[in-house]
Amino acid sequence: MSTQFKVCNCNRTMPLDAAAGAVLGAALGVDALPIATELCRREVGSFLDTIRGADDVVVACTQERALFAELAQQKNAAAPIRFVNIRETGGWGAEAKQALPKMAALLAVAALPDPEPVPLVNYQSDGRVLIIGNAERAVPWATRLGAQLEVSVLLTGAGGSDAMLQDRLFPTFSGDRVRVDGWLGAFKARWRQANPIDLETCIRCNACVDACPEDAIDLTYQIDLDKCKSHRACVTACGAIGAIDFSRAANERSGEFDLIFDLSEVPVMTLHEPPQGYFAPGCDIMRQAEDALKLTQLVGEFEKPKFFVYKDKLCAHGRNGKIGCNACIDICSAEATSHNGDHVKVNPNLCAGCGACTTVCPSGAMSYAYPRASDLGLRIKTLLGTYAKAGGRQAALLIHSKEQGAALIGQVGRLGKAGGKGIPARVMPLELHHTASTGIDLWLAAIAYGAANVVVLLTDEEAPQYVAALEQQMETAQLILNGLGYSGTHLHLIRARMATDLDAALEALQPAQAPAQAASFNVAAEKRTTLDFAIEHLLKFAPAATDQITLPQGALYGSVAVNKDSCTLCMSCVGACPESALMDNQNLPQLRFVEKNCVQCGLCEKTCPEGAITLKARLLLTDAARQPAVLNEAQPYHCIRCNKPFGTVKMIENMVGKLSLHGAFAGNLDRLKMCSDCRVVDMMNNKSEIAITDMKRPTR
Repeated sequence: MSTQFKVCNCNRTMPLDAAAGAVLGAALGVDALPIATELCRREVGSFLDTIRGADDVVVACTQERALFAELAQQKNAAAPIRFVNIRETGGWGAEAKQALPKMAALLAVAALPDPEPVPLVNYQSDGRVLIIGNAERAVPWATRLGAQLEVSVLLTGAGGSDAMLQDRLFPTFSGDRVRVDGWLGAFKARWRQANPIDLETCIRCNACVDACPEDAIDLTYQIDLDKCKSHRACVTACGAIGAIDFSRAANERSGEFDLIFDLSEVPVMTLHEPPQGYFAPGCDIMRQAEDALKLTQLVGEFEKPKFFVYKDKLCAHGRNGKIGCNACIDICSAEATSHNGDHVKVNPNLCAGCGACTTVCPSGAMSYAYPRASDLGLRIKTLLGTYAKAGGRQAALLIHSKEQGAALIGQVGRLGKAGGKGIPARVMPLELHHTASTGIDLWLAAIAYGAANVVVLLTDEEAPQYVAALEQQMETAQLILNGLGYSGTHLHLIRARMATDLDAALEALQPAQAPAQAASFNVAAEKRTTLDFAIEHLLKFAPAATDQITLPQGALYGSVAVNKDSCTLCMSCVGACPESALMDNQNLPQLRFVEKNCVQCGLCEKTCPEGAITLKARLLLTDAARQPAVLNEAQPYHCIRCNKPFGTVKMIENMVGKLSLHGAFAGNLDRLKMCSDCRVVDMMNNKSEIAITDMKRPTR
């Protein structure tokens, strides 16, 4: 099935004409593209004619996306329709006349088939919302939302409020030390009943208010303990109702809710990525109104993609209770990852889809699924390949988020019509769910495909630990590129909160050196495989020859050094290594190492009982990285009975020396010098001799 392209020069504000249509068609492998001038107005019939067929349709306009989608719905169009922005991303820039290769690349990516769907995570919400905050904020919002949601209120504070509780329209609690965990449809809130008046029991008869001589009780029926002089007149007035208790023993309370509306000045949950269904606008009235509207829309069944795939067999987190790699747990801003014995556990309901865990994972045990690495790799390869085919040079990828990042890029594009430079002709935006979801494997693959720069646009969406991880990954990738002789700075993080900041940063971006020939490999599902492909291609066309590149500590490549004086060849490190980088030899007492497999997780270093192992981060580029290297070996010790080799001379001598003074072994030291089979035979023979001796002894 082919794809139909609808391209418009937006009332002649972009340099697109019949000649440009021919260039675009040639780059896309189709006939010359007709260029409309008013596709959304007088020429809309051309769009309607196109959607009558069965071919996919790509519309190069996002300005009027809603209009085109509505028209397609009215006509019951069966053809899938995709939209791509070529106006703000290049057609309106100062370099718009040079932007045809980029436009062709963006059209080609938009025409790619949709990737296979990913598993879904389901939520069920019945609209049970807990509103947390002081009475002035919480009570009015409870009244407003009560008609649409099942509202409960948790008042925080110690009285002295001008607000009042009237009819019992919704359950009302009070407390402090509030804790909330869970997610949409499954929140659990816990708090301490700190005030003597229990609002769950109080009937709001005002008897306590009238009886209090210090006016310490307001109409939220909470006692201001700073005013209270402990007359206990309120307790007497409350009488058999029993709502007031100054010596309450059981003060822990809890409840289950679908949604949380946290109006506290300091949010109860301080995560950078709070769970879905939790809103904390604080005292910002505009945000309160926006979040209240969102709350009313979160009733029913919902779903989201399962953003990750975890392969525990590749995980370098732990072995035998020893912890090596904690990268995914440490970086998660949603606290969705935790340890589960020697492996990692990810809660898909809490996962916010940032993908940072997959970026920092050294082994590829954690991989991103929205999109999958192979799907994103295809987009990058198509983008850069089509750009080069259309005559583009020194391509730069601009990776951005689909929300704030996309908005900034649109604003920069508009600046191109209002005195700014706009998006440069060689800079191609690549939209992702989250900018932290790509790392060194895809960046180096992009350079291998011919990109001169890879730029990641950061806004205030990213958690601080994400920024630190991206910086660390970029440092490693740039060291590899420069170590291979590629000049310039290929990888950039651009921090921008305003369009003018991004406009200036893109104008200052300088192209770095790319390989002389673009790579043909496809990005693999496995991270290490993609890295192998990318580095192999970069090495093949490297401007400088080198055997190894020194990397910063914590990088995902490196060697293992063994102190031979300390190592006893106990092989604990072999059992701990999750990547089969450390190996023994079944025929000889040898410790061997395949550097290509090592992910520098540190499990071997932490497991070694002698402290004989240290790690050294580096990238070895010779064939030696793939060959087993002997780190330590020793003279084998031969059994004193059968002469079969077992263990090492050093190991047996150390063992005999340490156990020679032990009462349990002092009389049987020779047995320690036997192999396991001979040791059993010797023990059985010894038992037989003892038994015969006992039989020969005279009885009394």
